[in-house]
Amino acid sequence: MNTFLVAFATLFATVGVADIAFIFAALTKDNTPAQRRTFATRGVLIALAILLFFAVLGNAILDMFGITIPALRTAGGVLLLLIAIDMVFARHSGGTGTTDEEEREARQSQDISVFPLAMPLMAGPGAISAVILLTTGARSDLEFWLVLAAIVVILALCWLTLLIAIPIQRLLGLTGLSVVSRIVGILLAALAVQFIFDGIRASGLLGG
Repeated sequence: MNTFLVAFATLFATVGVADIAFIFAALTKDNTPAQRRTFATRGVLIALAILLFFAVLGNAILDMFGITIPALRTAGGVLLLLIAIDMVFARHSGGTGTTDEEEREARQSQDISVFPLAMPLMAGPGAISAVILLTTGARSDLEFWLVLAAIVVILALCWLTLLIAIPIQRLLGLTGLSVVSRIVGILLAALAVQFIFDGIRASGLLGG
């Protein structure tokens, strides 16, 4: 259960469930409820396929490039820490969202389910790194399946959030979103530092 909670917390932060709802509401404000439902469903399914691909083939990808698990844990921890710092200080990051240029392109597109909804919003660099980090760190089949379960639950939560994105935007407002984002950022920072510590310890650089 601890594995599931760690995976859930990490993915909740890196996917940015609340942030996605606000961006989705802005990008689909002129669409019908049926169109928003279609975009949300298709985007979540595509993001799920992307994250499961990296979850299952993460080890093979690391072996192909000669990357060790300790190196991945350390690098992934650093990336997650940078994302967490951006969240706490409310800075725009490409790790969990879109760039200004990507957002402009999305506004001109009729179907946003693939870009930018599925990628990079839900299955962005931060989420992909987190998935590989979590699955390669699984010490048993049970832990691996718990990580996969966390991926499914997070994306199901994303889907539900997207369906009620506009009411959420009205309810929380910018202040509410800012508070939620900062709290999640602090938790992610702690998890990221733990990943870094674990990676350095497993690498043997500290000796003994």
